[in-house]
Amino acid sequence: MEKLQYISQGNTIQEQELHIRKALDNGIKWVQVRWKNAPENELINLCEISKQLCSEYQSVCIINDHVQLAKKIDADGVHLGLNDSSVEEARLILGENKIIGGTANTLEDVLQRLNESCDYIGLGPLRFTATKEKLSPVLGFEGYQKIVDGLREKSIDIPRIFAIGGVTLEDILSLQQIGIYGVSVSGLITKQPTIINELKKVMI
Repeated sequence: MEKLQYISQGNTIQEQELHIRKALDNGIKWVQVRWKNAPENELINLCEISKQLCSEYQSVCIINDHVQLAKKIDADGVHLGLNDSSVEEARLILGENKIIGGTANTLEDVLQRLNESCDYIGLGPLRFTATKEKLSPVLGFEGYQKIVDGLREKSIDIPRIFAIGGVTLEDILSLQQIGIYGVSVSGLITKQPTIINELKKVMI
């Protein structure tokens, strides 16, 4: 599984598509299409475009929240927030071979996600980010360390956890030392798509 995920950004379908194209042009191999409060027909259109683009670039295309839409366009999978449909339900709709990721903010959330057999966990936020409305409590590095320690105390293998929420290039080494598998990046890649190469270099 790729260690670097790009979460799309943009207020219009044109912005979204442009940012996804730039990320793909600069070597991203995993795109999560995320467009909150989008008009439904435009969201469907964007997801169809994104799936097509990701196929051309041999990249993974994940749809945020919308399980039926992910099925309709045959995306590679779906990412579910804590208040979205259940992983179990998504698995029934999408089948065994699709990727299902889930959001977490606490050790309890991580344990819940493990119980649900998520393929990966987006754990965060690392720090404050303006990208997300209704932000969960900020974890900081100490928060990640506590959660990883909590898993180790229970003798649970550390799952594929992706740090999310204001992650920068300088954070990656510290996160990897804690035991975090990868990072999900939105704002940084949107503003500076050429940074993808540097991010990938430190993630080996």
